[in-house]
Amino acid sequence: MREIIFDTETTGFDPKNGHRLVEIGCIEMVNRVATGAVFHAYCHPERDMPAEAEAVHGLSLAFLSDKPKFAVHAPGLIEFLGDAPLVAHNAAFDFGFLNAELEAVGHAIISLDRMVDTIAIARRKHPGAKLSLDALCSRYGIDRSHRTKHGALLDAELLAQLYVELLGGRQIGLELAADEVPSGTIQSHQPFTVSRAGMPANTLAGSGQSTRPFRTPRPHSPSEAELARHATFMAGFGDPIWTRA
Repeated sequence: MREIIFDTETTGFDPKNGHRLVEIGCIEMVNRVATGAVFHAYCHPERDMPAEAEAVHGLSLAFLSDKPKFAVHAPGLIEFLGDAPLVAHNAAFDFGFLNAELEAVGHAIISLDRMVDTIAIARRKHPGAKLSLDALCSRYGIDRSHRTKHGALLDAELLAQLYVELLGGRQIGLELAADEVPSGTIQSHQPFTVSRAGMPANTLAGSGQSTRPFRTPRPHSPSEAELARHATFMAGFGDPIWTRA
C-alpha cells in the first residue's frame, strides 16, 4: 500500500486569516517502508513573514524571496501525491493549508477521506500523554538531535518513523507467504516463510539465507512384518472392550 507522509511550514495558524504555506515536504512509503522518493518545495508566500513564525521554522522572507509561488509547484505536487492516503501530525492543520493553496490556484482540493492523523492515533494509544512530535519521538526513541528548528521535510522524515512505531513497529511489514510446492507433494506440510517488502518470499527475513527445500514426507505405512507383530500383541488381551458389541 502506498502512503504519503507529509508536513508543512506556514506563515501562521489559519489560511482564512491570509496566512500561507511556505514549505512542504512529502515522503513516499510503500507497505510502511520509505522508498526514497520525496517531494520538497519552498514557496514564496506573497506576503510578509511574521517574526513568531520565522522563530519556529527559520524561513525568512529574504530566503523565500527567490522561491517559486505555490502555483508553480502544484502540478508536480499533485502528481506525487496521486491518490494515496496522506499522513500528517495534526493533519487538519496541514490539510487546511494544502487545500487552501490548491483551491487558490484552481486545483481540486484533496478529500478529507484521505487524511490520516497521527495525533489521533497517538491519543488512542497513549491517552493523557504529551502528543507533540518531539514528545512522541522521545517516547519511541527516535533520534531528533539534528532537529533544531521545524522543517517540513525533516519533520516528515521523523513522522514516517513515528507512524510505523505507532502502528506496532517494524513487525507490521511482515507477511506470510507460501513457497511454490512441487506437484504431487502435500501442501499442508509446506513451511511458511516470512518476508518483508522487497525481500524474496523464500528468504527468512533478516537471515539472508533461503529456507530449506521442501521434501516429500517419508512413507509411514506399516510393513507386513509389523502388522503381523501387532496382531500377535493384540491377541494377548483377554476379552478387550473394543471387541464387545
